Amino acid sequence: MRRIHPSIIAVVIAPAAFAAGIPTNDLEEVVVTARRQTLIGMVESSSQGTVTRAQLETRPVMRTGELLETVPGLVVTQHAGDGKANQYFLRGFNLDHGTDLATSVDGIPVNMHTHGHGQGYTDINFVIPELLDRIEYKKGTYYADEGNFSAAGAVDLHYRRSLDGDLLSLTVGEDSYVRGLLAGSASMGGGDLLWGLDYGVADGPWRLDEDLRKVNAVLRYSHGERGDGYAVTASFYDGDWISTDQVPERAVTSGLLDRFGYVDPTNGGDSHRYSLGYEVEKTFGAWRLDANAYALDYQLDLFSNFTYAIDADNGDQFEQFDDRKAYGFHSEIGRETDYGGLRGTLKFGIESRFDDIGRVGLYLTDDRVRLATIREDSVERLGVGFYVEQQLQPTDWLRLIAGLRHDRADFDVRSDLAANSGSASDDITSPKLSFVFGPWAQTEFFVNAGRGFHENDARGTTITVDPTDGVTAADRVNPMVRAHGAEVGIRTALLPYTQLALTAWSLKLDSELLYVGDAGATEANRASKRRGLELGVYVTPKEWLTLDADLAWSRSRFDQFDPAGDRIPGAVERVASLGIAVQHPGGWFGGARFRHFGDAPLIEDDSVRSDPTTLVNLEIGRRIKRFAVSLAAYNVFDSDDNDITYFYESQLPGEAAPVEDRHFHPVEPRTFRLTVETRF
Repeated sequence: MRRIHPSIIAVVIAPAAFAAGIPTNDLEEVVVTARRQTLIGMVESSSQGTVTRAQLETRPVMRTGELLETVPGLVVTQHAGDGKANQYFLRGFNLDHGTDLATSVDGIPVNMHTHGHGQGYTDINFVIPELLDRIEYKKGTYYADEGNFSAAGAVDLHYRRSLDGDLLSLTVGEDSYVRGLLAGSASMGGGDLLWGLDYGVADGPWRLDEDLRKVNAVLRYSHGERGDGYAVTASFYDGDWISTDQVPERAVTSGLLDRFGYVDPTNGGDSHRYSLGYEVEKTFGAWRLDANAYALDYQLDLFSNFTYAIDADNGDQFEQFDDRKAYGFHSEIGRETDYGGLRGTLKFGIESRFDDIGRVGLYLTDDRVRLATIREDSVERLGVGFYVEQQLQPTDWLRLIAGLRHDRADFDVRSDLAANSGSASDDITSPKLSFVFGPWAQTEFFVNAGRGFHENDARGTTITVDPTDGVTAADRVNPMVRAHGAEVGIRTALLPYTQLALTAWSLKLDSELLYVGDAGATEANRASKRRGLELGVYVTPKEWLTLDADLAWSRSRFDQFDPAGDRIPGAVERVASLGIAVQHPGGWFGGARFRHFGDAPLIEDDSVRSDPTTLVNLEIGRRIKRFAVSLAAYNVFDSDDNDITYFYESQLPGEAAPVEDRHFHPVEPRTFRLTVETRF
């Protein structure tokens, strides 16, 4: 029988995010309904937007990472323990843990360069959903202020300045799930002090208890107003877990394993992330300054075993370790311009980040005991980016946005194998150009084009020999890989109570970052090309009722011939999301969410594919004065679909030889969680 945790501790899940992807630039701390948003003149593309706080209250969210599903067309799954970064899918990418999706929280980048588990690793388990004010997103390569890892898109999560009363919340659910939150705010020194403490435990539905333990804390002091003030934010996260990882399909089909079973009971890991950030917005005459600086301390120790027992003597478990400090800043100045009556806005920006990676290593282990070092490095990586953007409005019906960005990265790798040590550097320049036509009848048309990039792992830029044998020659990768993007779109609010966005896009990468399931890492691969269509509809027939739908289709192919084939493994080509949200003045609230992502090729010749996945989540609740109670049901129809599927070679104990097979991680079965909260 699945368990209800016996302990009582403070809180949970303020439902996370309901968003149809229709943007708004209204950043004031007020409730905003989509029916009141004209959208005209607010965005640079049809695939850019903001999820407001009002939209972050009625969507059932099972994991913190699912907050990012408020970005239209973005799918968030998990293939291991919930303490690990999620798996992301967007615009025909299997983004692994974030390779081409730049993510930040209050301007502090989350993606990790040259990470132990995968390039661009993005773990947002440290975020407290109830404290979020808004989520801003951009898709494509058309924005001068977006740099590394942003080829598919960029997402920035922002915390609130204050809460409407202190909050004490408790959620309990099946599988020993308990999450507590104590949060509040107070006026101090002419500003606002926001704080939150979040603690959660869970075992999950797995035959091996996940034993997840995580604690988050946020302390944020803000002074002044947006546009003229500053904020200091400290964040603390620590978590550990046991992981079942994906399981081989043949073992489940034969009855050897339950679909929620495991092969190696010692997989799992622990991680921490501590950060301190400073933001400032000021006006100096005609100029506006928007800047931030940050420092963070991060560590991950992860144990995985995807192939089980190919090594009959020691087993196939391996450890990936990452320990680093990172420091950075971003500064932008801008002003209104008038060139002989041609009005516009001019922006200049500079950003830099230094990663001091004390140790990033890969080790052969058994029962979490190190047997051998495959590779161990210390890496210093310095990145600097400059950009300029000019927006002009030559007529009432035309906006022109032109940008130019230049980035440089320097790498210094000190490897345990001298032949793989060395230094590398690279530069890349990325022009951007956008046209916005309209408005006509509350309708705008967009044409966007631009170049972007992602970095490759620094260790690949200096490698000369295979670290497993120290002899076989290994090819180096280019430090920076160019992306070429373009799209056309329309956004309209012509129909009553309705907003609609339609986008056709294309994207080419000079080298694909591909996740290798049996190695637990990303590798540079062939050039690729993608194109697709996205449709978003957002309807508010009543002030308290919202309906939305997001549909996305894409086509993904390698762009260079190889006898193996041209399909990109893991590239999901169909995504659909439908939702309803209710905030009735009588105190009833809730939401329902249908989410579907289609099948995908698992190998280049398309002879093996994953199965499609469809889930429905539901939440209903009631507020009575200072109290609220809600019941959430996840996977309402108890689907036995999968979160992720891979195809590779593995060998179970007792098998005579390795076997090529599909390996999957199932979605969690129907799960109920009850939340009680009070504000005081």
